[in-house]
Amino acid sequence: MSEHDLNWKYVDESVVESESIAKARQQSLELGVEPVAPAVGAQLAVIAAAAGARAIIEIGTGLGVSGLCMLQAARGAHLTSIDTETEYQQHAREHFTEAGIAPARVRLIAGRASEVLPRMNERSYDVVFVDADAPSVIEYVEHGLRLAKPGGSVLVARALWKGRVADPARRDDAATAFRGLISELAGSTAVVTAISPAGDGLLQIVKLGA
Repeated sequence: MSEHDLNWKYVDESVVESESIAKARQQSLELGVEPVAPAVGAQLAVIAAAAGARAIIEIGTGLGVSGLCMLQAARGAHLTSIDTETEYQQHAREHFTEAGIAPARVRLIAGRASEVLPRMNERSYDVVFVDADAPSVIEYVEHGLRLAKPGGSVLVARALWKGRVADPARRDDAATAFRGLISELAGSTAVVTAISPAGDGLLQIVKLGA
């Protein structure tokens, strides 16, 4: 195992998750749904808490792991979460309830993000989290930047896409989309960005401006 692999393993294993997150993670794995890595969940929690987030929108509910990470850290926040899988959303709702998250703090929308996002209010969210349909990531981030408040964050999971983004020889749709997105953002004066290698990568974008 390389030093980098040891670092990733150590960072993931150093995270102590709440019982509700651990339970949602276990059920996700049992159903074949890949949740964000513990280290990524911890970073989502830190960013949401540091921002004092009041409004969060998430593309890709899964079984609620990422939503729980953010809601348990940003205790005054409300979450809107979009997913096509209503069965997963029902499980997520159960996990939110068991974690003591008030129902009024969570709005789950069943539908395609490409159809739902254009109807959402712009400049309304402190945190936008994207974890769905990797080949469409550029479209989702464009929507995310429209929805984010000035100073708000757009966070993109799996930004290194199984190591393929760093390898220019990899030309699959997802790797190409992430590579193009990262390159485009690097030259933008409207945002500041950073990529964390935790988990499968977390792209962090802060929207500048007043």
